[in-house]
Parts: sequence; C-alpha cells; structure tokens
Amino acid sequence: MEVAVSPAVDAVDRERLLAGTHHAPHSVLGAHPVPGGIAFRAFRPYALSVSVVSGDLRAELHDDGEGFFSGLLPLREVPAYRLVVEYEGTVLETEDAYRFLPTLGDLDLHLIGEGRHEELWTALGAHPTTHEGVTGTRFAVWAPNALGVRVTGTFNFWDGTGHIMRSLGSSGVWELFLPDIGEDELYKFEITRPDGSKTLRADPMARRTEVPPATSSVITSSEYEWGDTEWLARRAEAPAHEAPFSVYEIHLPSWRPGLTYRQLAEQLPGYVKKLGFTHVELMPVAEHPFGGSWGYQVTGFYAPTARLGTPDDFRFLVDKLHQAGIGVLMDWVPAHFPRDDWALAEFDGKPLYEHEDPLRAAHPDWGTLEFDFGRNEVRNFLVANAVYWCEEFHIDGLRVDAVASMLYLDYSREPGQWTPNEHGGRENLDAVAFLQEMNATVYRRVPGVVTIAEESTAWDGVTRATHHEGPSGFGGLGFGLKWNMGWMHDSLQYMSHEPVHRKYHHGEMTFSMVYAYSENYVLPISHDEVVHGKRSLVSKMPGDWWQQRAGVRSYLGYMWAHPGKQLLFMGQEFAQGAEWSEAHGPDWWLLDPGYGAEPDHRGVRDLVRDLNTVYRATPALWRLDTDPAGFEWIVGDAADDNVLAFLRLDPEGVPVLAVSNFAPVTRQDYRLGVPDDVPAWHEALNTDAARYGGSDVTNPDPVKPEPQSWHGRPASIRLTLPPLATVWLRPA
Repeated sequence: MEVAVSPAVDAVDRERLLAGTHHAPHSVLGAHPVPGGIAFRAFRPYALSVSVVSGDLRAELHDDGEGFFSGLLPLREVPAYRLVVEYEGTVLETEDAYRFLPTLGDLDLHLIGEGRHEELWTALGAHPTTHEGVTGTRFAVWAPNALGVRVTGTFNFWDGTGHIMRSLGSSGVWELFLPDIGEDELYKFEITRPDGSKTLRADPMARRTEVPPATSSVITSSEYEWGDTEWLARRAEAPAHEAPFSVYEIHLPSWRPGLTYRQLAEQLPGYVKKLGFTHVELMPVAEHPFGGSWGYQVTGFYAPTARLGTPDDFRFLVDKLHQAGIGVLMDWVPAHFPRDDWALAEFDGKPLYEHEDPLRAAHPDWGTLEFDFGRNEVRNFLVANAVYWCEEFHIDGLRVDAVASMLYLDYSREPGQWTPNEHGGRENLDAVAFLQEMNATVYRRVPGVVTIAEESTAWDGVTRATHHEGPSGFGGLGFGLKWNMGWMHDSLQYMSHEPVHRKYHHGEMTFSMVYAYSENYVLPISHDEVVHGKRSLVSKMPGDWWQQRAGVRSYLGYMWAHPGKQLLFMGQEFAQGAEWSEAHGPDWWLLDPGYGAEPDHRGVRDLVRDLNTVYRATPALWRLDTDPAGFEWIVGDAADDNVLAFLRLDPEGVPVLAVSNFAPVTRQDYRLGVPDDVPAWHEALNTDAARYGGSDVTNPDPVKPEPQSWHGRPASIRLTLPPLATVWLRPA
C-alpha cells in the first residue's frame, strides 16, 4: 500500500524558488504523480487562495505560506486543469505556466551550442504563440552563468517572483511559456548573478523596445504584408560591383526631424528617386540609448529604434523604398556595444558577450566593450543578426562599421596593452573567422544582398572570396565591397588646397589608381567627413562662394567618373555650408525659393541628379568598376595644369572621356590624346553649365579628332576646359 506524501514544496526548493535561484521550477511546481495520487503545487505570491479546476472537479489547495499552495488529489494521472487564483478584489482563472513542456527542442539547443542557429531570433526572445493549444508568450534567454532567471513585466507588475524560468540542460538557455500574455506588454529578465545579487536586463533578442530613454523590451510579432516581390526577384540579376550603385547616406531621425517611419515613407522615396540614387544607406537603425551616438552604440541589436515607430512601420518604409526602385543598405555595428547596466555588459554577472580578458574587452576609442568573437554563442548572435535584418526587413545590404578595430588586436592599443595571437601576430583570428562566416552565411541565404566593409587599413583580401587564400595566408573576408578611405582622404586633401598649390599635391588625385583594383571599392563622402570640425564638403573648398561651389561640382563630376561606387551624405547634394548636426538635420531652408542664394544650392542638387542620370545610363561608368580593362589614363601627370583626364570603358569598349580642370582658369584648345576609332565626341555633362551655377564655358558642338598624336595616342582633340570643372564626353 502506497503511503501518501506531503504535497508541499520542501524547504530547499522553497528557499531557492523564493530567492530566484531555482534552475528547474517545472520539476517542483505544477502537477506531478506521487505516491497516493497527483500533487499540485503553485507559487502565487500575493494570492489569497488557489484552486485546481478540472471538469467538474474543483479543489482548493492548502496555503503553505509565502505564496506557496499545495494539495494531493487521489487521481491516477495528471488531468487537463486550470488554476483559479483569488487576489484581493479579483479572481483569475488561468492556465498553470508550470504544466507545459519546453517550447525549445533539442535541435534548437544543439544549434545554439554549436553557434550555428542561423534563425536564432526565432528561438530566443519573446514570441506570442500557441503552445499545446494555449495562447501565450514563450520567453527564452541565454544566460549560462546565472543562478536563476525570472520574467518580469507589466503583466506581473514588475515582480517576477512567481515567474521563474527553467534552465534547459547545459545550453545556458532559460525558458518559460506564460499563458494569456500577448503583444505590447513590456518585459525584462531578472537575473540572479553568481554572487547572488540581482540584475534587471532588457532582452538581448528583443525585436521591439520602448522609446528611449525607457529601456524595457516589448513583446511583438509582425503582421506586415510585403509588396516588394518584384524588387526582390530583380535585385539578384547583377552583382553589385557590376551594376550602377550610387548611395545617398541618411541619418533617419534627422533627415526631416520629427517624422516617423511611415511619414518618411511618404517623402524619402520620392526625393531619392528624383535625385537618381540607386540606394539609400541608413545610419544604424538598431535601438540605441544615446541619440548622440547616431546609432553606433547599440543595445537592441534585433530591434529597429522605437523613436520613429514600430518594427512593422520600419518594414513599411523599406517596402516603399523598394517599390520606388531604391535599394536599402543599413549600417551594422558588430564590433562593440555600450556598458549600460541594463543591456549586454556582464549580462549574467560575468563577461558573456564581451571577451573575458579585460584588455580584449575594452574598446580603447569609444568607452565600449568588444564582442568575444571566439565564443560560439556570441558569434551566432551576430551572424544571425546579419541574416535577421536581411530576411525579416528585406535589407539589401549591410555596411559593416569599424571593421579595422575588429581585425587587429593592437588597434588603438599601446605595446603591453595587447596579447599576440597564437602565431605571434596582431591579427584577431576570431574576428577574421566571424567576418568570413557572416559574409558566407548572408550570401548563401539571401541572394542579391551585398556586404560592405568600412575598413581603413591595407588588410589583404577584404573583398576576396573566403575560400581564396591570399599572400598573407588568410582566406578573403568575403565582403562584396569596401569603402575606399584612402581615396577619400587623399582627394579631399587635394581639393582643400588652394589651386595655386595643387600642382605640388597632384599625386593625391592619381595615387588611388595604383591600388584601385586591389578591392571592390565604394568612394565614400560620408557623415564622418562633415562633422566634428571637418566642415561640410563645400566648406572644405578654397576660394570665394562661387569657387567653393565650382570646386564641389568639379569634385563630384570626378568622383562619379572614377572607378568605384559612389556615396554622398545628406545635405552635401545641395552644398550645405554648415556641418551636419543630428539635432536639426540638413539645412533644407537653403532650397526655399524665397532664399536669395537658393539657385546656388539648387544648381548643385540638379548636378547630382544629372550625374546620377547619365551615370546610370552609361555602362562604361560602372560595368567594369573592378576590372583594370575599364580604365585608361589619357593624362595623369599634368600637375602644372591641375588637369586629369581618363577613359572609362564598357565591356564592348565604348568609352567615356572624363576631364577635370581643378584650376580656376579656362583652358582654351587644350589638347588631349584620344583613340582614333571615335569619329567625334560630344559633351554628355559639364559641371560648369549655367544651370548648375557655373560660368557656362562649354563645348556645344561635336569635337572631332585630329590626326596629330598626343599623350601616346594616334589622334587628339582640342577642348575648351572650363574653370574648376569636370567634363564628360561620349562618342557622338
């Protein structure tokens, strides 16, 4: 004969449940077969009474004190049951959270442990779902060093005492399904650290957050129906480096301050389309607590910033850009994260996302923490994050921020502040492997997406395939494109010199062609070049206001003709004189027809539009961007004249002749050697045209070659070169 046992929670379990340090609450709470029947145990802090209801059966459990209730019912097996919980002033009938099997399976946990869960966001985080026929929300979080984890939120008045998560084996993952909890509820995880202290943390996998400075995570799911099928089908037709690719870089919160994602969707696509850019690049949209970081210090890697709306609102903006024929790139920041004590730093009481070596963890430049790229679960968190933005938000490309700071162990560190790798070198082998895996995974899973490295050193093979080993012994990093920081620095340096001094700096404009084909390049005039005292693009130019604008126009004409893709930051397209400020965004008033100098600014914007229009219609300017066969110097050494001239060629050999005169004087009858198989040339674009605000020195008639050899070529033409201008000519 079986002897009935006391159904009450024993003292040890009781103490651990109260302290929030129990790793297996489901083994104690809920309904369990015991000698004598089924033991029901509930932990309901603040309840006056708890009863079990099953069909016609209703049994009140014994109040064991401190929120614990128990009872032994003479049943043969666990029935389908609910709990009726009485609080002061209210009675609640609900499912028992501790009667459910785990919502994560062995395969999920195996992949997480291996660092190979490419859809990690579907496993971890908070997901409204139906589990075992019951609607609710499943919570899961990775916290391997925690003694215990509880869910806290608006649904339990921010007291997680009774919502204890279970640890799933050795995975470090904690899980709990809460019935009757749905969308829009706020939540955090209350983690008991190894030293017994408690910390309240936002969900690292939260897909929606509160509006900063509030820091809670928000339960969400997407109902969005996309309308960009045609765009997605078409975007993989040509690789980015063989297609027209001109980018308008935007800081969304300040492009038109105060606009939401949906309001931006009404204005931004039309503006960008009118200017002719192929893509926008969004400065980081992932959630960040400090607006002044412009998004580069991320706390919510899986959540678009709530400042401008919901995740589905952001989807709406991307969709509208796609429907307007505009690709969407976004800045992605996997190098580091801030130290906020409610976010990732020492998440479960020990270094987890950051490296355990303090020297490796501390980012020397930004007061932030570097990710531990060698840890499976951390690498997985980031690789899956890259996939997430591309798959869930239809992002067309990721521009990866601060790659150099990831690649080098000694980045911004003095001797003694870093430890060499296993080969005695300064390369961060973990970061190399991470970037290779990220690129390979994104390109495999999402056809037509491009990854772009912001990498400022001469690292070999940034845009080489990961399986092609280079002279350094490394496979390529596998990026599609790389920002050409050298070109940017050198060319802006040259343009900032007074024209009379430029002949001594001519090499700053020609040196880029020495290495132009070492990687697949983007030529960036980004936000970084027009802040912090660097001045706006037009303000970098010497001379009076006319010369400054002419300098910008000539520079943009040269830039759009140079091998590589183009990127221009907002405000530079209309020659904004002031530096960018995230507080008020571009100076749109400069384009107000009532403003006296409005035609000066509109002229530059019209030039940008026409550059993009001619560029997109001219395969010679983009088809062979990464192939030396697409470029030939006509004259690269006319330093005394401040003149550069070169040919761009398409695969059929059809040329464009680009000539830049960076001197403030008109050059009449300037002779240039040309191929002898073009019967005549005509101006396709002239940055000095009157409609752009120039002096209107043009070559209105077709220019025919003369049989006089020049610049080592069999024929030559004589051109009138306008002052501070770039001219493009095509076969007539």
